[in-house]
Amino acid sequence: MSRENVVKREDLAQKMVAKFNMTKKEALEVLNFLVDEITTALKEGKQVKLVGLGTFKVRMRKEREVVNQKTGERMKVPAMRVPKFTAAKTLKEAVRG
Repeated sequence: MSRENVVKREDLAQKMVAKFNMTKKEALEVLNFLVDEITTALKEGKQVKLVGLGTFKVRMRKEREVVNQKTGERMKVPAMRVPKFTAAKTLKEAVRG
């Protein structure tokens, strides 16, 4: 994927500056706060639902066996908690066109 197809935190902050008449520093603080709060909630085992966007939650990934592509060695990856995002219906429909 090319770099011009990636929207970064700074890009979102710049859009917030234009829309809400705030400084870029304030916009970045808001975005950082949002990411921190979602991360904290997930660490606590909570779900985060943002209507129109989707749901962030934590799921358990089972222990599995993988193969090291370089050496051919089989290794076990332990079970672990991983974040999962499920897109909201409105987001899915908007992306589909």
